[in-house]
Amino acid sequence: MLGAVQAEAAMPEISKTLSPEEIDRRVREAGERAKAEAEARRAKQPAPTPRAPELGGQKGPEPTRYGDWEKNGIVSDF
Repeated sequence: MLGAVQAEAAMPEISKTLSPEEIDRRVREAGERAKAEAEARRAKQPAPTPRAPELGGQKGPEPTRYGDWEKNGIVSDF
């Protein structure tokens, strides 16, 4: 993380001459470009393969994800 002095030194000179509206517009455009690039990367990725069902597993929500694991009156916290 940059300190205040380093951040000031790292800021290009052009940003000191732009209006806040122009800076906001450029930031918004950069965000839109980044979003479009991310969507394009996601579209290229193959669809995840479906997982096989668990055999003999515990019923209900995944206990390791939703808190304590309780089975036959015994509770264990991971």
